[in-house]
Amino acid sequence: MESPEPSRIGDRSTSDVVVRLRTQEGRDDWFYCHSFILIEKSKYFGDRLSENWPTCQILDSRNCVEVYCEESDFDLHVNFLRLLYVVIDGSLEDIWHGVKNALGILRVAVELGCPQIVNACANYLEAMPWEEAEEDEILKIIPGMGSKAQPILARVQPVNQSAVLRIFLSAIKFATSSPPSPMNDLKTTAQEQLEYMLTEDDDAPLLTADQEVKFEVKECVKGLFTRFNNMLEALLCEPVESANEKGKMQSFQSYLSDLSWACQILNKLEIMKEFVNSWVGASDKIVLVVEQASSVAEIIETKSKVIEVAAKVLEAIGYGNVILPTAKRFHMVKVWLPFVRVTKPLIDSATTNAKDAPELKIDSELWQSLESTFVSMVLTLPSEDQAEILTEWLGNEHIHYPDFTEAFEVWCYRSKVAKRRLADILGNHGMASSTL
Repeated sequence: MESPEPSRIGDRSTSDVVVRLRTQEGRDDWFYCHSFILIEKSKYFGDRLSENWPTCQILDSRNCVEVYCEESDFDLHVNFLRLLYVVIDGSLEDIWHGVKNALGILRVAVELGCPQIVNACANYLEAMPWEEAEEDEILKIIPGMGSKAQPILARVQPVNQSAVLRIFLSAIKFATSSPPSPMNDLKTTAQEQLEYMLTEDDDAPLLTADQEVKFEVKECVKGLFTRFNNMLEALLCEPVESANEKGKMQSFQSYLSDLSWACQILNKLEIMKEFVNSWVGASDKIVLVVEQASSVAEIIETKSKVIEVAAKVLEAIGYGNVILPTAKRFHMVKVWLPFVRVTKPLIDSATTNAKDAPELKIDSELWQSLESTFVSMVLTLPSEDQAEILTEWLGNEHIHYPDFTEAFEVWCYRSKVAKRRLADILGNHGMASSTL
């Protein structure tokens, strides 16, 4: 005996129900369906085709159930009706036709109370990769669909802090490990994401910067700087021709890029002091190594990377974020002021010739910030040291940058009124003492 042919949507000869799909725009389509399928698979249809439903329309000698929907959702409702006739057992993955369509059908299935299609859609969406726009849509729709749809959101749930800490520590170790150049893209990605994790924007930082985090970051950066310092020593001990080999200078530049990034992380965590002291100790060697670069392009690119790091260090000193004794502050001005004033016109001239210029990232804001930093640092020094620096500045061919006009004016004022101010202070102190 042959098995009966399965029912098909639209088969008027066997149907006993009409589903009337309507929109506010006037669209009105009829679908010939079978009540036993609708009742079995959809609570919405089951309720409206039950004896308990107060009214039942008759259309074309059949029970009629009306479904109203938005015009934009019309095709989704049609697909939903067709899926009611499909055996959904996981073997037909292509029935969903992509994430966007599956999400729309899921919404209709929840609305019309079809748990079989809800579960199948949820399983499909949970397993599929999402485009960014699809993810945004999922986050708008899924939370209001009840517990059965919640597994879809597992990949975007908040992660506990221990898991965040583990991935942060792994990433910081890799980002500061100076991997071989073929892994530079991976290293850059790790560095970008570490900075993102610590940044407060519209959302709070992903990681709480407690003492454990700060300790691990300092240790990793210390290891990076130790390798950088070892390279400085090696380059200074080698013949100039050997130090000029392309691979060595590229490695030197890579270290500088890593140190510039490390400064940003340390600054966010407010733990710059150790790095600043290390840079102060290595400053003379850094300047010497840079001068060993051979080609003009190599010199410019190397100097620009050095400037990026030096600017961050000098800013930390100049604005009191890291406290250094007078001798070290004076030394930093004496080392980096000549370097900066010579480097700026070199880079400026290179950027006017775009064909031969390397990719330089120093903008006008950095130069302005450096100038302000130098002025601030100079004004913290003893008057005699200020006089020495200003005397040299007034006779230098690069007098336009950094511009020490403000420092010169302050020094002149302080020097002129110094005796009177100190006499007034001592006089007031003496009067105060005599009254005791």
